[in-house]
Formats: sequence, structure tokens, C-alpha cells
Amino acid sequence: MPPEHEPPVEAQLRQANKMEALTRFARGVAHDFNNVFTAIAGNCDLLLADLAPDDPRRSEVQAIRDAVTRGTTLTRQLFTLSGQLPTAPDSVDLNALVHGLERELARLAGDRVALATALEPRFGRVRADPRELEQVLLNLVLNARDAMPGGGQITVETQNLALDPTYTTDHRLMPSGQYVLLAVSDTGSGMDAATKAHLFEPYFTTKSEHARPGLGLATVYGIVKRSDGFVWVYSELGVGTSVKVYLPRTDTVAPVAAPKHAPVASLRGTETVLLVEDEDAVRAVARQVLARYGYAVIEVAGPEEALALTETTQGVDLLLTDIVMPGVGGRALAAQFTARRPGTRVLFMSGYPDAAIGRHQMLERGLAFLQKPFSAEALARKVREVLG
Repeated sequence: MPPEHEPPVEAQLRQANKMEALTRFARGVAHDFNNVFTAIAGNCDLLLADLAPDDPRRSEVQAIRDAVTRGTTLTRQLFTLSGQLPTAPDSVDLNALVHGLERELARLAGDRVALATALEPRFGRVRADPRELEQVLLNLVLNARDAMPGGGQITVETQNLALDPTYTTDHRLMPSGQYVLLAVSDTGSGMDAATKAHLFEPYFTTKSEHARPGLGLATVYGIVKRSDGFVWVYSELGVGTSVKVYLPRTDTVAPVAAPKHAPVASLRGTETVLLVEDEDAVRAVARQVLARYGYAVIEVAGPEEALALTETTQGVDLLLTDIVMPGVGGRALAAQFTARRPGTRVLFMSGYPDAAIGRHQMLERGLAFLQKPFSAEALARKVREVLG
């Protein structure tokens, strides 16, 4: 059945299933690229450490390192799309957030587009990462502006809402409860049902062929999803579009304390590290970095080889292992290894962020974890922190 003739509830379910498939794909691609970026970044850091400050080759190596940083930003966007990126949730007043961004929003809207706000007084709070909610608002305003090349008006609205079963029957994926609404509406050309069905897909665009598509609205979807919220779009051709973000109301939460880092000078060590990593390039660069910082490194490509060493190798102080590997896997390896060698410290690493690791129960909360890609210093710092 064509999208324009599909009943609303079935269309919502089909869209949700499609986005779920896209998020799984994005998560897998981002994980694989993080392994690649780990190898490139680590080797760049080693080269930069070897080159004198006035060496003309530094600029070339730094350019490669900077490109890795830009690539890492893209994988972060992909993890955001999949709802898997670590966040710093806080109690957020969306009215205050809108007020704080009004000047920037007006600048983004441009001279031909008027920006208006309709904010409900005594507005409820939400539990989310304020930086991510800023990104949601900026992306929605940019998208609204692009829908009105000839000018028009953007309205940013907030409301407190109590959604009852009658409403949620027509919005089957949204449970009843107390919500706050953030809506961004435009007076642009609107969209037909077929266009709306693709709206949150990565790199989908209705702009000209010379415009550069991106992850803007797909990122919005990912941020809202992992904040336990929902996105609904209402659009009429020739009238305009309203994108409505529903987020659960919540009580104030305590801010998360920033971690304290040890001074760089304290990162060296002489302990023995057993490195278990199935990606050859990642294993090689991790070994080189640890050796530079003074550690004795034993490297193996898989869990079976690591377990075999418990019968022969003496004095392993730290097991540094990837989590997702063929066969046993990092978590099971650590359990078996520490059972045979009590007292061995363990540090896990993965191309998946810790939010994804926890959500898929690959790792218990509180265990030491390092996300790829990491810099040489970040690896040395985490190893030193775990060893104490």
C-alpha cells in the first residue's frame, strides 16, 4: 500500500521498524570505524611524540590526526542516531534552554525568516543531556529554515501535556503519562506522506542537488529516542510542517561529578599487561603505546590464547581485552582468567560506547571500560588508573 493511503497507526509502526533497522546498521558501522580510527590515531600519536617541534613533517601527521578527529565526530553522530552514545543527563528546563539559544536561533533563521516563541509558564523539566537537547533544537530550526527558501516564520513552542489512553491509542508507540512538548513549526511548503516517511533517514534531503545532506534529523531521532521520548511530524502541503518532540516529565536529578585525571607525568608503569584484541592493527598500536609508557606487554589475538597463558605465563598484572570478539568474548574471558589468576586487574575496551555495552548487558556497571577510538595518552591514563 502506498504511504499516502496507509492508515496512521500502521504507518507509525512501519516507520518505527524502519528506524530500528537503521539504528542497528548505524551502530555496527560506527563500531567498525572506531576500530580503524583507533589504529590511525594511535600511530599518529606515536609519530608526533617522536618528531621534534620544528620538524616539517609534523603538520602532515597532524593533518591525519585531525582527520581522525573529524571521522570520530561522524561515528559519534551515528551512535547518537542509534541511541547508544554516552550522555551526561541532567534536569533540564526547556524554557531556559530556548531562551539561552534565542540569539543563535535567530541568526540561524536568517533575515528572511521570523522567529517566534510560545513558551508555557511554569514549564516542567526533563531528564536529558542539555547539550544534546540544544542540538535537537538547532537541527529542527535549521531544517525549518531550509523549508522556506522564500522566507516565512518559525515558531518554537513548549507545553506541559498529560497524555491519556485515548490519545496514545492513536499514537500506539507512546505510553500514557506526563510529558513536556517541544515543537518547531514552519510556514514552508509542507510535505506529502511519501516524503515524510523518509524524513529521519540519514542523508535524506528534499533540498537541491547542490545541497549537502547530513545526519541532522536522524540525529534528532536518536537523541530523543535515548531520552525515552518520541517524535511526531505533522505536515500539510502548502501550509507547513510541525515537528513535535515529546519527552517525559521528571524530577530534578543530581549533576554527575566530573572525573579527576591523574597528571600526565604519573602515567608510566612497569607492570605486565596481557593485551587481547582480535583486530591486528588495534593490537599493534596498543602494544606500542603501552611499551612506550614502560609496561611489559604480552599480546594475543583471542580469548583461547589468553586462557592458555594461565598455565605458563607468570605475573600478569592487568588483562586488557576487547569485549566483542569471536568465540568466548571479553567478559567471559575475564571471568575465567581471574578465576585462574585471582587478583588480576581487568580493563575492557570496545568500539561500542559504554551506554551500548551496558544496554546490551555485555558488561556490568562499574567495571573499568575504555571506548575506542582512544588516544595514546587516554590508553595510558586508563591503564594507570586501573592498576592504581
